[in-house]
Amino acid sequence: MSSVKAKKSFGQHFLKNEDIAHNIAELALKHNVKNCLEIGPGMGVLTKHLQALDLNLKVVEVDKESVNYLLDNHIVEPQNCIEGDFLRLPLAPIFGGEPFCVIGNFPYNISSQIVFRIVEHRALIPGMSGMFQREVARRIASPKGSKEYGIISVLVQAFFTTEYHFTVDEHEFVPPPKVKSGVISLYRKENQTLPCDEKTFIHIVKTGFNQRRKTLRNSLKSITFEEGFTQHEIFNLRPEQLSVDDFIFLTQNVIH
Repeated sequence: MSSVKAKKSFGQHFLKNEDIAHNIAELALKHNVKNCLEIGPGMGVLTKHLQALDLNLKVVEVDKESVNYLLDNHIVEPQNCIEGDFLRLPLAPIFGGEPFCVIGNFPYNISSQIVFRIVEHRALIPGMSGMFQREVARRIASPKGSKEYGIISVLVQAFFTTEYHFTVDEHEFVPPPKVKSGVISLYRKENQTLPCDEKTFIHIVKTGFNQRRKTLRNSLKSITFEEGFTQHEIFNLRPEQLSVDDFIFLTQNVIH
């Protein structure tokens, strides 16, 4: 098999620039774990650069044609190639319960879901580096007060520090996407838990940003807070003006 046809249903855009692949692979070393899982290796341009590092590398690929290409061209050994969907795969058994970092040129259509699954399994995954649609990458890494700052920014930054590395032009892919891409990393914070109820925290973040142009006094009307708490000046702000700690403060004053 000489190549793999990119499939729109899988959101595939194969990176062709070797220098960019090398730079993304090098980011894996910043996570300080020996185990590395690459999501969506495609034809293995990133895989080959990861294999040049001293890592215990496995790949997960949902596209049967890509799996056959990787195996037929001896890019990945069969025992290190998992055919399946990262969003549905049991993660703990992959490296025998040991922690691992996640690397990839992530399919655009499920990239946000991949990030949320990493947050959910943060005890097992201390870090991630990879390529996203630039708009999504910016949203994940943006600070409070920016127009990109939103639900995914807060829910990721509650548990990870973020770093935006560089932007990648459309012509570096086959087929070229219609938008630019951005490479970011997540590094798990030392404290993996919040000093408040996590489900309530998520609910407040989503509720606030669902009406992001309104002040919290209006957007959080459906939430029951401690008596008199809604007179606090924080309720005069809009959600994009709040830090993670501000959302924690709100959560701590919810009546369950």
